[in-house]
Amino acid sequence: MRVFPVKSVLNAAAPTNPPPHTPPLRARPVNHDAGAFRSRWLLRYGPAMVPDLPILLLAAGQSRRMRGRDKLLEDVDGEPLLRRQARMACEVTDAPVLVALPPAPHPRDACVSDLPVEIVRVPDAAEGLNASLRRVFAAVPDTAEAALLFLADLPDLTANDLKSVLHTVDLKSENLVWRGATSDGKPGHPIVFARPLFSAFAGLEGDDGGHPVIARAKGRVVLVPLPGTRARLDLDTPEDWAAWRATRDPQPGKTSGTPGKALK
Repeated sequence: MRVFPVKSVLNAAAPTNPPPHTPPLRARPVNHDAGAFRSRWLLRYGPAMVPDLPILLLAAGQSRRMRGRDKLLEDVDGEPLLRRQARMACEVTDAPVLVALPPAPHPRDACVSDLPVEIVRVPDAAEGLNASLRRVFAAVPDTAEAALLFLADLPDLTANDLKSVLHTVDLKSENLVWRGATSDGKPGHPIVFARPLFSAFAGLEGDDGGHPVIARAKGRVVLVPLPGTRARLDLDTPEDWAAWRATRDPQPGKTSGTPGKALK
C-alpha cells in the first residue's frame, strides 16, 4: 500500500508562544476498508472526485489468432503490453489491482511479478472471456462499491483515459455503469460497474463478455468519449500489430489498426 505525505500550509505569521516541542506530521496510509469513507468523500468533494476503486485487468486470453506469438508480450513503448497496462492501473488507484492470468506457470507472470498487483488465476481460461469475468469479480474486496474493468489488449489506452472515466463516477446517482467510448460514441473500455451488478457476473458462461450484465443496467449507463478509437482498438493478429506499428502516430488519440469488439 502506498503512503502519501501529508501536506501542510504554513501560516504567514508564526505563533507568538510556540510549544517547546511540536511532533512532526506523519504520513497516514490510505484506508480502503471503511465503507463510510466513500460517503464522507462524496459529501466533501462531490461526484467529480471519487474514492480509489479496484481495477480489474483481464489478461488470461490465449492469443489464438497470433499464430504462436503472445499479443500481451508484444513490445509497446519499450515494455511488454501487459506490464504497461498493469503499471498504468497501479498509477491511477491505491485500491487493489487484480490481474486475471492463465494457470501458473505462464510467461506473462514475469511481466507483473514486481508490481503491486494481485494475481487472479483463471484455470478455466480456455472457456473464454466469461471465465475471467467470473473469477475476477469474485475476488473484488467486499468493501468496494464499484470496480473499473478493462482488457489488457488495448495498446492505445492511457492512464488519463482511466482517470477520465473514473472522474465521471457518481455513486450517489442511479447510474450503474460508466464506460469509455470512441470519439464518435461507440462503447468500449474502461468500464466501471457498480456493486449491484457484481453478482450477475457469477452466472456468465462462454465467451460473450459482459453484455448481459450491462443490459441489466437498463439504460443506467454513462458513456465517456475518449480520443480516437482507443477505447475499442485491440490488435489480435500479427498483421494488426505490423499495421499499428507502421502508422503509429506518437500524438495521443491517433490510432491505427482494426477496432476490436468492446467486450469481445
